[in-house]
Amino acid sequence: MKFIHTADWHLGKLVHGIYMTEQQREVLLQFVNLVEEEKPDAVVIAGDLYDRSVPPTEAVELLDEILYKINVELKTPVVAISGNHDSAERLSFGTSWYRQSRLFIKGKLTNDFTPVHIEGVNFHLIPYAEPGIVRQLLQDDSVHSHHDAMKALIGEVEKHMDSSEPHVFVGHAFVLGGKTSDSERTLSVGGSGCVGSELFDPFHYTALGHLHSPDAIKHDKVKYSGSLLKYSFSEARQRKAVSIVEIDSNGSISVEERSLTPKQDMREIEGHLEELLDPGFFQAQKTDDFLKVILRDQGALIDPINKLRQVYPNVLHLERKMEQQDLRMREDYTTARDEKKSELELFEQFYNDMTTSDFTEEKRQIMVSVIEKAKREDGKK
Repeated sequence: MKFIHTADWHLGKLVHGIYMTEQQREVLLQFVNLVEEEKPDAVVIAGDLYDRSVPPTEAVELLDEILYKINVELKTPVVAISGNHDSAERLSFGTSWYRQSRLFIKGKLTNDFTPVHIEGVNFHLIPYAEPGIVRQLLQDDSVHSHHDAMKALIGEVEKHMDSSEPHVFVGHAFVLGGKTSDSERTLSVGGSGCVGSELFDPFHYTALGHLHSPDAIKHDKVKYSGSLLKYSFSEARQRKAVSIVEIDSNGSISVEERSLTPKQDMREIEGHLEELLDPGFFQAQKTDDFLKVILRDQGALIDPINKLRQVYPNVLHLERKMEQQDLRMREDYTTARDEKKSELELFEQFYNDMTTSDFTEEKRQIMVSVIEKAKREDGKK
């Protein structure tokens, strides 16, 4: 059978003060066309359908529109779970009768671990849940971390697995070693939010949500589809895709990725203000993209962001190159200070970072004299 794996739609997402609903609709309509073209046996959505537990009305209407097109108009089964951004209770509404049209949404974690059976393949739906919820549900006091919780849940799932049939796990988690971005909400402090990929060994394919890149982890059977769109500038260089998965009766899988093209990309440009405002430069650009602009200019600039927005209307973030360098220098200084280095050692490190000249003994003695004089002057105050 064939299914399409997607996740992290984040409907209702607000990026730098701009709701992404129209951009999401554009890409989701492309996704509907892909479903119509591929005619999969199911569509799998591995969590974070919404960006917040109480989504705006427009986001709810968009989800209703897209699920209707896929499930009712195209008669394609949909398998979905809640993620850490969703409200489990809200997504659970109506699930008992949705099943009549083969819309399988599991919002709340329950002690019913019966899989969804579609075309000979078992889909095991495990929505996102905090370890405390799992500990209480399973009455298992050994559950303290997300790894503990996932291990216990998969133990329950295995009790309902027929080894003669293919099995797909649908979950929302941060697998150890995965690459994060700024737009993913941290699951917990430290490493307790991670789960080990070895937990998913019993399954022929694991369809995950949470991390926003399809390249977040390299594994033969454990896969992130990634988010529909770029949701922060830390994702500017990420590619976005959905996965088309084929699985045979023996559990052998093949995966093909398809890219969706947003109406407006999210990307970074860098240069001097005069260069960026030169028609020779910007006429070769897609000027309505969502942009982070990094200016290389030194010294004062008069209202640079409004000048830029006359050409690039969707400048969302502006940085100065020197500010970035100053920040790095301050961080380096703080680190060095925390290492209890002397004033002379700190200056020597600064000198070596800023120049290619040797810090000679003559220069050292000059600085010793300057530092001692400064200390004496400070002591007189």
